[in-house]
Amino acid sequence: MASKIQSAVPPKGYPLGANRTWRLGSLVLLPLLNAIYSHDWKGGRNIPSTGPVIVISNHISYLDPFVFTHFLYSQGRAVRFLAKDSIFRVPVIGSILRGGGQVPVKRESRGASTDALFAAQQALSAGHCVGFYPEGTLTRDPGIWPMEAKTGLARLAVLTKVPVIPCAQWGAQAILEPYGRSFKIFPRRRVSVLAGEALDFSPWFGKHDDQVAMMEATRYAMKGITSLLEVLRAESAPEVIFDPRQSALPRTGNFKKRTK
Repeated sequence: MASKIQSAVPPKGYPLGANRTWRLGSLVLLPLLNAIYSHDWKGGRNIPSTGPVIVISNHISYLDPFVFTHFLYSQGRAVRFLAKDSIFRVPVIGSILRGGGQVPVKRESRGASTDALFAAQQALSAGHCVGFYPEGTLTRDPGIWPMEAKTGLARLAVLTKVPVIPCAQWGAQAILEPYGRSFKIFPRRRVSVLAGEALDFSPWFGKHDDQVAMMEATRYAMKGITSLLEVLRAESAPEVIFDPRQSALPRTGNFKKRTK
């Protein structure tokens, strides 16, 4: 099992789902993030104020979870992410993540997808906002566009039938480049998040065991994200979507570090 799921407890407070750990963390992180960047939040009205919801986004920088959490917190939701378990083994950080209801998942291990799916379903059943990066890792696309994603999000959406809100973010890569570890905080940059209207997964209801159908649903979801990113970037995405499975790159991890 992924972990003892604190997110199975129904969310309370404001932002919805915030507990003592969240409130204490916000006192430190929000001023810090606001000092590092200015922000442009759009489409917040599309984020339901109550009830279960899945929010999905592109993944371009290690800074993304902070930016995405900041955006959702500003819209009144304290998000629960399914994150790689290695982060939870880091002293202090792991305790904070667990205290905030985040859920560790062993990526690429036997049963990882099943554990992640179960954990997400538990959180949604309790009424939480669950954050999801469908690509499963930072994009490998040379132009930082969304790449082919995994089918976990589609299965979760079809099984739970809760609203799925596509989002796109841009700007974090200028502060912390993809797979980079050095921050560039001067000059102060702007990050943007745009949330779209809920996606319609009804054509795939009842087909969660059909791999072809789930691949179709996944591409549909990623098209929703990519369309929003085109708006933020004011340019068109490439016609050919980068597929990491057709490359020699590893499925997860910092491939740039490995190739140095």
